Amino acid sequence: MSSLEPRILIIAPSWVGDAVLAEPLTVLLKERYPRGVIDVFVPAWCAPVYARMRYIHRVIENPLLHGPLNWGQRKKLAQSLAVTGYTHAFVLPNSWKSALIPYFARIPQRIGYTGEARFKLLNDRRTLLPKIFPRLVDRFAALTYPVGTAPDKIRTPMPVLVPQKDAQRAALDALHLSISPAPVAVFCPGAEYGSAKRWPPAYFAELARRLIHEGFVVWLVGSPKDRPITDQIVAAVRSATQTDDAPPSQLHDLVGHTDLGTAIDLIATARVVVSNDSGLMHIAAALGVPLVALFGSSSPAYTPPLSPYARIANIDIECSPCFKRECPRKHFECMRELTPQMVYQHIVALR
Repeated sequence: MSSLEPRILIIAPSWVGDAVLAEPLTVLLKERYPRGVIDVFVPAWCAPVYARMRYIHRVIENPLLHGPLNWGQRKKLAQSLAVTGYTHAFVLPNSWKSALIPYFARIPQRIGYTGEARFKLLNDRRTLLPKIFPRLVDRFAALTYPVGTAPDKIRTPMPVLVPQKDAQRAALDALHLSISPAPVAVFCPGAEYGSAKRWPPAYFAELARRLIHEGFVVWLVGSPKDRPITDQIVAAVRSATQTDDAPPSQLHDLVGHTDLGTAIDLIATARVVVSNDSGLMHIAAALGVPLVALFGSSSPAYTPPLSPYARIANIDIECSPCFKRECPRKHFECMRELTPQMVYQHIVALR
């Protein structure tokens, strides 16, 4: 392969949201190496995200589980990758283990942040400067520029995901869903990190009832782990129908009925998305869907939704962001004081 046709391997992060924030890096690499080929080595659960990115040639699923070193298996994987002739590896996670496979595969250029003492594993090491690059997306993008590039010269495009239209139509048919004539509001009430990032289910239910009264259909989307949360939302909406005319048929709990790829394709059809700070929030932003992003314990300064159609809903209180999984003060004010009426006003502003 000539120097004009580099073969690039991206060692992908494990979180869905981080995967979305890595998309601008692929755009910058394609701009720098127009004839280059970009593959990604990714945990299986994130593969559907990369399958909907521009410029990705091949998605290679990483069979290794999080935690064990699996020294022998890593060497075997490296041998299988070495035959491809990769010229560059961009190692996005900061862990020592994530840099082992490119090292074992003897990829000539191995780029990443020093992280967990990866002095020998990476030969183009960068020093992470959190004050200069507070956003994760900029940290990823900066890896595509030469060492020493002035921060104001580093450009970060907006992440973009492209839904798979055939899969989208098949999912709508299989789940008996329609995107007309009623507009669709998608709620993403989960957050893998912990309860401190989750808006109360009762608030989602109140907002759902209001939107249903206005003629919306509401879809609840998330992973199977979110089932207890969506069960509460559905129960609260159904309970309200005993005293008002909110039709429960306009509420669809899709949790457990979709995989991540299907969820991406369905979110792309929404008129508006309301989401906690989660991977699905970043997916909605990258799809260009009008979005209200709910922040409590986390910070929009670090991982904001990157879209001109996104609005951030949060409460400015002294203890937020705390970045904890559970509210350390037990009052949960950062989410409890973010009322359904406040979030509804953000939705109105997006129309």
